[in-house]
Amino acid sequence: MGGDAREALLDRCVDFLKQGGFSQLSLREIAAGTGTSHRMLIYHFGSREGLLAEVVRRIEAEQRLALASFATEIDDPVEVNRWFWRRLADPALAPAERLFFEIYSQALYGRSWTESFRASVIAAWAGPVEEMFIQLGFEPAEARQRARLGLAVARGLLLDLLMTGDRELLDGVAELFAQLVTAPPSN
Repeated sequence: MGGDAREALLDRCVDFLKQGGFSQLSLREIAAGTGTSHRMLIYHFGSREGLLAEVVRRIEAEQRLALASFATEIDDPVEVNRWFWRRLADPALAPAERLFFEIYSQALYGRSWTESFRASVIAAWAGPVEEMFIQLGFEPAEARQRARLGLAVARGLLLDLLMTGDRELLDGVAELFAQLVTAPPSN
């Protein structure tokens, strides 16, 4: 089976995840929910964990694409941050975000199946976000720092939201952070 079959199966797995999550399900339960067999999932993804990591990789890629697309349409960096936070904070994404943090925690322990996740979880975001700060007029070194700060804060706020559900407070914190991090560089 080629890459197209694998991608189509991954599409179904991502759709199934978005319906309510599946990090707690067995590979057989995931297979049943996506209309395939557990053997096909193993064939394409190697293991249950490999499948979960690929699902997270796909969702992360979708988020980066959405941010890049929106950022080219809007000139106001605070509005871009505001829009992206609303997207991240959407309750419909909570199952995928919980899975993201689950995989993240496993990557901290160096699990072999998280190797590609570890390689991309920061790097795939840092470059594009850094470029946005450069376009705002920041020197490359400062743009790099702000990109990493933005990435860390967004993930921290999202984790806080998933743990506490305190949307009103965290919406305000995200707004404050967007204004602070995008303030023009002081020369």
